[in-house]
Amino acid sequence: MAGATTGVVEADDLLGPHRIVAGAAVVALASSGLHSNGYSLARRVFFEHAGWDVDRHVDELGRTLGEELLEPTRIYAQDCLALVRDLDVQAMAHVTGGGLAANLARVMPAGLGATLDRSTWTPPAVFGLVADLGVEQAELERALNMGVGMAVVLPEAQVEAALRLLAGRGVPAWLLGRVDDSGEVRLVGSHP
Repeated sequence: MAGATTGVVEADDLLGPHRIVAGAAVVALASSGLHSNGYSLARRVFFEHAGWDVDRHVDELGRTLGEELLEPTRIYAQDCLALVRDLDVQAMAHVTGGGLAANLARVMPAGLGATLDRSTWTPPAVFGLVADLGVEQAELERALNMGVGMAVVLPEAQVEAALRLLAGRGVPAWLLGRVDDSGEVRLVGSHP
């Protein structure tokens, strides 16, 4: 970043919509589970609707419900700084309330969107449990991160370097999709 040597950050150095171009890649960084954005829905589904208790052992999770809900939220700050330092990152979206598509849409410039492929990842078991207890796919994707905690937009040619860097830092990551001229962020396909 040009401003890094002078201590002054120039507007062109900042990440954001002005840097995103059609054809850029979208790389997903895995979440560690529900993260903080999913607890209202999870509490309603697990405790009020299903009547489960925090001590209930859930085979699909391999531990108690309480242990799953206490899984620490993955913090991406240092990983994102490493990406920005080493690669030409255009923008990033933290997947919080609103879900993956809505959060990525917030960093897109007018006229651009992205196509994200559900077949590129398997959401952790906790998301399947919420679905099995009666929450429909559209609501899951609106309220929960579904296993994607951050989305990073960068040039297609830098995807492999980004994946290597993140793997070296212990962060599961994958190519999620691409920026296009659709004007909207869409999820396509089905999870494996």
